[in-house]
Amino acid sequence: MENPEIIIKLTSDEALVLSDWLEQVQMTDLSHLVGDAAVWAPLHRIAGTLDKSLPGIFAADYAERLEAARSRLRPDLDDSASDEEGTDT
Repeated sequence: MENPEIIIKLTSDEALVLSDWLEQVQMTDLSHLVGDAAVWAPLHRIAGTLDKSLPGIFAADYAERLEAARSRLRPDLDDSASDEEGTDT
């Protein structure tokens, strides 16, 4: 089999948060974290694809959209506590 493409599906919230994180990684000297230069090629490709797919990254309210997406993706601590409480009864 010759290099088949791999398709990754993300929600818009996941894509927005990942895009922001990849931008931070690309703009920071993280050579100690990414020791193999070959890793940068797929990271740049993913980041570029996300940038093209997310017109909201250029919106005036980008910071608010990003924080809202992060908030929706974070585990709700209250739900976790009630799930644990429910198993004890």
